[in-house]
Amino acid sequence: MKLILLFGPQAVGKMTVGQELERLTGLPLLHNHKTIDLLSPIFGFSEEMWRLSTLFRYEIFKSVAKGNSNGVIFTFVWAFNEKEDWKFVEEICQFFESEGREVYLVELEADLEKRLERNKTSNRLEHKPSKRDIAFSERELLDSMDKYRLQSFPDEIKKRNYIRINNTNQSPHEVARKICEAFILDCK
Repeated sequence: MKLILLFGPQAVGKMTVGQELERLTGLPLLHNHKTIDLLSPIFGFSEEMWRLSTLFRYEIFKSVAKGNSNGVIFTFVWAFNEKEDWKFVEEICQFFESEGREVYLVELEADLEKRLERNKTSNRLEHKPSKRDIAFSERELLDSMDKYRLQSFPDEIKKRNYIRINNTNQSPHEVARKICEAFILDCK
């Protein structure tokens, strides 16, 4: 049983790489918008929506870590300048590590031009209803760059199973294969 945490800024390709990893590993994908898009129609993008989304995620991770499944793939936008995000990542990793499970951290990065292009893909819009307002989504993507640090500094992440991949010019399949090879994951 394992946790594969894919993180990076918006539209970097986390979900599409996660979908490919899901296909190759058989692990289910919980992309971050599954909880966001469940709750935002009811609560908007309010503090209550984020609180409930985090609560749902914690409970899912606790159950998966203690259960009989092989694990889960989770995508996340990690704001490195926010203590709460560090705490969230440490806690979900601890759920798995305390059960003797492996945790794999994969940081994706891509050029801004490529991210803006990916922000409009049909796959993204199909699976993330709240991103269908492309003008809003693009503004949010650009504004977040001023407010948050969405990439780690060199040697900032101390976990044993960590890699960083620039996927600007790589397909989701190529990136997923690199992840499988780096962590010696059982992939089809």
